[in-house]
Parts: sequence; structure tokens; C-alpha cells
Amino acid sequence: MNTTDRPIANPIVVLREEFDDWAVLFNPDTADAVGTNPVGVAVWKRMNGKRNLTDIVSEIQNDFKDTPDTVFQEITAFIDRLAKHGFAGLELESK
Repeated sequence: MNTTDRPIANPIVVLREEFDDWAVLFNPDTADAVGTNPVGVAVWKRMNGKRNLTDIVSEIQNDFKDTPDTVFQEITAFIDRLAKHGFAGLELESK
């Protein structure tokens, strides 16, 4: 994944937010579910196919205090895991 890639959430995946700002993502096609922390929820909500990876990381750095120096790599790895399990993909350029 590179900085200009535009991740997009799988539209059939359900985000269920819990009272403690954590959430569960559920893919009804595969019956897979994954729990995520508040940063993961914030990333998920920004994965609309319009923001590129750099935009998402920048917004996370602005919204969360004390983000680590590895934030870009961590968010990239999170999105890659989601994509590997059918929760997300990349928006393709239209021609």
C-alpha cells in the first residue's frame, strides 16, 4: 500500500460501536468479526475511498494525542489486515 492509495470500507460490513468507544466489525458474507479500538474505529470511518492513506494518517494524528512515530505503518498494517479478510479494499481510479 502506498501513500496515495484510497482505502474503502466494504459497504456490507456492519460497524457496531460499543459503549467504551471500541467496536466490532461484522462481515455478513463471511460471518467474520473483528474487534477494534477507538483509533481503528476512527480509521474505519475515514475509509470512504475519497481520502488517501496520507489524509487518514494526518487526521488521526490531529484527533489523537501522543500518536507514535510508527502511526503510518500501524494504520497501513490495520487496513491491510482488513483487506485480507474482506472488510476493506482500495478505490480504483476511474478512467
